[in-house]
Amino acid sequence: MKNDFEFFNPTQVFFGRSAMENLSSVLSLYGDRVLLAYGSGSIRSNGVYDQVMNTLQACGKTVTEFSGILPNPTYEKVLEGGHLARASQADLILAVGGGSVIDCAKGVAIAAVEEGDIWTKYWQNKQPLDCTPLPIGAVLTMVGTGSEMDGDAVITHEATKRKTSCWDYSLYPQFAILNPEFTYSVPEYQMVSGIFDTLSHIMEIYFSPEDEDNISDDFAEALMRSIIRNTPVAIANPRDYVARSNLMWASSLALSGILAPSKKEDWEVHQIQHQIAAYYPSAHGMGLAAISPAYYRLVCPHGLPRFRRFATQVWGIDPTGKRDLEVAHAGIDALAAFIRESHMVTSLRDLGIPEQAPLQTIADTCNLRRGGYYTLTRDDVLQVLQNSL
Repeated sequence: MKNDFEFFNPTQVFFGRSAMENLSSVLSLYGDRVLLAYGSGSIRSNGVYDQVMNTLQACGKTVTEFSGILPNPTYEKVLEGGHLARASQADLILAVGGGSVIDCAKGVAIAAVEEGDIWTKYWQNKQPLDCTPLPIGAVLTMVGTGSEMDGDAVITHEATKRKTSCWDYSLYPQFAILNPEFTYSVPEYQMVSGIFDTLSHIMEIYFSPEDEDNISDDFAEALMRSIIRNTPVAIANPRDYVARSNLMWASSLALSGILAPSKKEDWEVHQIQHQIAAYYPSAHGMGLAAISPAYYRLVCPHGLPRFRRFATQVWGIDPTGKRDLEVAHAGIDALAAFIRESHMVTSLRDLGIPEQAPLQTIADTCNLRRGGYYTLTRDDVLQVLQNSL
């Protein structure tokens, strides 16, 4: 470990089949009024809604429901939730669902205590929060984003076609209920989308300096191998508890901060996908899968030793008799094969993006990060988009 770092994660996690049994005890730490945030209603059909409501009622909580949160949550929805939280004088926001619900709840936690143009202040200009958001709890029903253990709130501003994040330690959920069984009813498309989102989070950190002997990279490789091993098991049997539990915990760890010490972090793949989704709303993980091979082929020569290591340590590529670049490309090819074999999206066209899409505009509005091995230009972003069609 070469660089100094700070690590802090305040989220209390309850994991496993009995995780929900802890909800009543943590609810006692907050006031009587709860804003219950959830999506389009799937939690009603899989029984999670009833479990949560029964617990809330048994604890004597007054519940205000905030439903209809869609994938790629919007700023308009955040403001709606903020108004509802203020009107109901909510003491806690309980987000029940996947990352979109939790991200929206984080935005609502800010909008509940601060009115005005919080988008420009916190999402666009990235100013530090100067308010104390409402506390958030999470009951996770879909894995991938890691939002249950991080301080990011990714929101789409539809009017300006921008999708970006606001981050603060105060946005970490206070607690998270993680029962892998709650993910059994998620359709395969959404399951594998979340799996690639997890893998992408790990790769965004892994493919960045520093490259010295670093336990963060060892952790990352172990998590990636676990995801690769458990994904076909979960596809073959979505109710395989061991596979689903490993995938759930890998997702939470990926963005918990545990992989980041001493790393600069890349995050350019996410920046490109965010702008794609701002113009063409789509499953986040599938968008990442569609562009990742093209992106990594472009930046590979600039971080060749790391890409070679990725090939040998994560995918088991035999380097004997091969040049370093050949080994590195074999690792990226293995990633592309994993995407294909896991029934993930392999191109932007498969994602529903037409050939005549405004790729130049998407490239021009994409944030350019400096944490990876190579800082892209606008033309580079456009090349990645074109190569991903």
